Amino acid sequence: MAGRSAADRARGAADVHRLAAPRADDEGAFAHVRLSVADRLIAAQTRLPRRLRLLVVEGFRLAALQQHYFTESVAAHQAAHPGWDERRAHVEASRYVSPPEVAPHVSGGAVDLTPCTVSGTELPMGTQMNATPPESDEACYTAFPGISAEARHNRDILGTALVSAGFVNHPTEWWHWSYGDRYWAFITGSRFARYGMSHGPAH
Repeated sequence: MAGRSAADRARGAADVHRLAAPRADDEGAFAHVRLSVADRLIAAQTRLPRRLRLLVVEGFRLAALQQHYFTESVAAHQAAHPGWDERRAHVEASRYVSPPEVAPHVSGGAVDLTPCTVSGTELPMGTQMNATPPESDEACYTAFPGISAEARHNRDILGTALVSAGFVNHPTEWWHWSYGDRYWAFITGSRFARYGMSHGPAH
């Protein structure tokens, strides 16, 4: 991961597009993060073994896209459980997909990432990124004890580097880390989150 440009500093968002895999966002907003997050990603990468890099898969997420994901999740729960009212479906959907008003990615302070080799080969981490607890039998939980020794070692390398740079991890997703959002404020005991909902890198 390279340093960021003067143009990035002027915009208030850093472009990590060169590191990111394609995502469901035609505007390319997924490849941006807050400047302070970019600085900390650079710092975290310096703490990885020299043969490794951080592969940033998703940073900022448009609120409209987050709403789409959440609405889909609510609809899926309602279809699977016809007896549930809308409130119950909303609560259950929120366990796996955040409503846009509180979602970490819409702040630009959260990133989904994984370690990879210099050539871009991803390391074994125990599950695929974005695996849900039911799909993975909870192996997506960062501290899950039943993964291989190699996957545990790789998660520990990633976690040590990111924690040392000021990030916090969502414990149900080994790949999800944040700085400055609401969850970060809760975990660190900060009185306020540094970042709320963003309208995108151009704003």
